[in-house]
Amino acid sequence: MQRIILFDGVCNLCNSSVQFIMKHDPNMYFQFASLQSEAGEKLTSKYEVPTTVESVVLIEGDRYYTESTAALRIAKKLNKFYPLLYAFIVIPKPLRNIIYKFIAKNRYRWFGKRESCMLPNPQDRKRFLS
Repeated sequence: MQRIILFDGVCNLCNSSVQFIMKHDPNMYFQFASLQSEAGEKLTSKYEVPTTVESVVLIEGDRYYTESTAALRIAKKLNKFYPLLYAFIVIPKPLRNIIYKFIAKNRYRWFGKRESCMLPNPQDRKRFLS
């Protein structure tokens, strides 16, 4: 099954999260594209992701997930103890998303912003959609 993570390419927190996911995804379940890239724009259009989404977007098969649901579904595929975090899926989505939205709203102020999207190193480049 195809799993693609769309992320804010100019957000320092989002870029760090991508690096973290790659480090803890030895089975290479995930591919990546920034929301600002041509590939990201094509995927958001194809899956009809609202343009107002200020969240990580996880595309799995023919569906997409955002906010805390996307984060928990990503954690489920990582190594070590991270799949245990998926247990939080039982918390009602509106409650989970309160925390997610608070962090997302403040991410630039707390973690900063880049002038351009990150460039992956040569060994990780194959995991990024162009």
